[in-house]
Amino acid sequence: MLAAQRRELILEQVRRDGGVRVTELVEAFDVSDMTIRRDLDALEHRGSLVKVHGGAVAAEGARTTEPGFEAKSTLQSDEKSAIARAVAALVEPHSAVGLSAGTTTALVAEHLRDTPGLTVVTNSIHVAEVLYRSARTDQTVALTGGFRTPSDALVGPIALASVRGINLDTLVLGVHGIHDQAGFTTPNLTEAETNRALVEAAGTLVVAADHTKWGTVGLSTIAPLDRCDVLVTDDRITPAARETLQDRVGRLVVTDVPREDG
Repeated sequence: MLAAQRRELILEQVRRDGGVRVTELVEAFDVSDMTIRRDLDALEHRGSLVKVHGGAVAAEGARTTEPGFEAKSTLQSDEKSAIARAVAALVEPHSAVGLSAGTTTALVAEHLRDTPGLTVVTNSIHVAEVLYRSARTDQTVALTGGFRTPSDALVGPIALASVRGINLDTLVLGVHGIHDQAGFTTPNLTEAETNRALVEAAGTLVVAADHTKWGTVGLSTIAPLDRCDVLVTDDRITPAARETLQDRVGRLVVTDVPREDG
């Protein structure tokens, strides 16, 4: 297969799924890791996609579009797992906790399955499914209603009505982007509205975000940086970003991520 043909097939997959992983493309096309990375470099140079650690995501409408849940779940998986463990350790047993929609928050839910006495409010179908499977009789899980977004968040007036009037000890918030001026953002206006309601309901705001979120700006701001009590990210965060976040958020937690290359 010619390089041009392979790159068009890669681009088709990015447009269809919202993102791709290098490892999957290597297996699919039976070529080297370096060949795929050159393909992604060429496509990024054309403005057709944006490279991220371990793969690439669609470039079109970066402020207003977001890959679906399944596409995002394959990206930065090691980082998200490390972040999720650290976030779950911050949640007190027998507390009321909110979990927004997102691939990282779904992993947080996995680590909360054995935490006793939790009352969990979420607008994420995936989070609710994870906790329902634990079958703990001392946990209560409340799933908001609403309209389903591409990232599998439930949003809109029904979701807002479910959230308003509740009081959470802690909210674990997943975000699309973090920017020193725009704050924590998402490309979906109605999801931003629901997330803002969750933030307003929370005593403590914990944001779970891997390093690729830094510098990304979605269409709508959820909250400014200084609203965040604890930001949990991974050790690939740049020194400049780390310095800014340490100054702006209540506490910055940087997780070490085990990697095969040591």
